[in-house]
Amino acid sequence: MRIIKILIIVALLYNSVLIAGNEINTIGGRSSAMGGTTVSLSDFWAVNNNQAGIAYYKSFAAGFYYEDRYLLKELSLKCISLIIPTSTGVFGFNCSYFGYNLYNEQKIGLAYSKSFGRKFSAGIQLDYLGTSIGDNYGHKSNITFEAGIMAVVSDKITIGAHAFNPINALLTHYNNETIPSVLRLGLCYIISNKIILTLETEKNMYYDAVFKVGLEYMIIKDVYVRTGIATNPLINTFGFGFNYGTCTFDFSSSIHQTLGYSPQFSMIYNFGK
Repeated sequence: MRIIKILIIVALLYNSVLIAGNEINTIGGRSSAMGGTTVSLSDFWAVNNNQAGIAYYKSFAAGFYYEDRYLLKELSLKCISLIIPTSTGVFGFNCSYFGYNLYNEQKIGLAYSKSFGRKFSAGIQLDYLGTSIGDNYGHKSNITFEAGIMAVVSDKITIGAHAFNPINALLTHYNNETIPSVLRLGLCYIISNKIILTLETEKNMYYDAVFKVGLEYMIIKDVYVRTGIATNPLINTFGFGFNYGTCTFDFSSSIHQTLGYSPQFSMIYNFGK
């Protein structure tokens, strides 16, 4: 039954598997719970989602993220990330692995972010992307980059933009298959000291635009509940998180109308806080 379920999912996702290998993923339990909105959030996981967002990070920090996509370990996503502030800017490192031994994708990124005053920051990341297929099909690797900016328009509004693989790197010469370029633009609106609203649009070069909305509410100090929605396909998300000393824990899940639940978990440890 497990093999049958995997085959059904692969069939339903056939087009995206065919032309969208090594596409970007939402990383972090917070963003995953908020409809997958990432580009305007200046938090730890910006090291993966929009490197401009780590420019104001003050302490060395490490994080781990895990997604059990559609409750199948063969489609799981794992990621570890680091943030290293210096006097000349903030460096970041991330490494992710999607899939299992018969099909997997790897991504290693080295990021750099810098602030220009208190209201504008920019970041760039050099990416190594790898795709491996078992049964002697082999391995293919590529080098590309991604970059982002973030602007604080007012005390309540932050705008972020990010481009992944703008050079449209070639995946394989067969059929001229390329890694998709992805552009994202988003807004974070602080409604009050307890409520945050995020809006985002994402355009993959192969697909129609995706629209996302996220909401975060602080129940009490350091405890949050979140929800969101995304289109194309319709996905609902929800989750919660809390800070405990130098650690942050976030739990979330997305719900695909056909394929079901994809629970996520992330943990961040801030050194020296």
